[in-house]
Amino acid sequence: MLQEIVGFIFATSGWVLVCSTVPTEYWKVSTLDGTVITTATYWSNLWKACVTDSTGVTNCKEFPSMLALSGYIQACRGLMIAAVCLGFFGSIFALIGMKCTKIGGPDKTKAKIACFAGVNFVLSGLCSLTACSLYAHQITSEFFDPMYLAQKYELGAALFIGWGGSVLCILGGCILCFSIAGSFSKRGHPQTTATPPGCSTSIRMCMCDGFECKILSVKENLDLQYILYAKLQRYTTACEKLFSVQQRRNLLILICGS
Repeated sequence: MLQEIVGFIFATSGWVLVCSTVPTEYWKVSTLDGTVITTATYWSNLWKACVTDSTGVTNCKEFPSMLALSGYIQACRGLMIAAVCLGFFGSIFALIGMKCTKIGGPDKTKAKIACFAGVNFVLSGLCSLTACSLYAHQITSEFFDPMYLAQKYELGAALFIGWGGSVLCILGGCILCFSIAGSFSKRGHPQTTATPPGCSTSIRMCMCDGFECKILSVKENLDLQYILYAKLQRYTTACEKLFSVQQRRNLLILICGS
């Protein structure tokens, strides 16, 4: 359960950072410096290009047509929107699949749902990581190209936020995917429990092997108290609350009297 909680915190934190990257203004930035002050600051993101002068006045121009945009901007838009959608569905599935919630069915089913949520988070992180890296590659290619004579930009803060959020999404998604191993590695083996104080009967868990006793089947992930009834009449009240914890399906409780 702790592993799932840690993975969910990492993944959702990364998804929030990725979502905040989409409307962030400074994907790329450039400044024109005078002798005393910065005369103008040029910055751009996926949706518009702006300039801020030394007086603090900002003038923006939105990109006029999606079809007239550069190919890398269109690709980055699509990847970031896909990352946001995948992270959203991953958050929903993670809430359903975590063991600390009461919805989603038995543990094995919840483990599969949590693993699917982890896959969504990993894909979300890969989409945003690809978008930020593609945008950064375009900036660095233009900056170091001596034949490029237009305005040259540098990496903006939004790219670093996007990279950080992508890493958290991938890390949290991997943790959620690996959490499925714990739910399928355990098997229903015979176990022994200590007799509570005041109980006059010898109580142990095992598979039914022909003893004449009362057998109760405890369903998996059912947090209820089972009252144990058998032919033995000498157990005390302490015995009635013994098996009130979650047990695996088809685990048989065998009560043998003295």
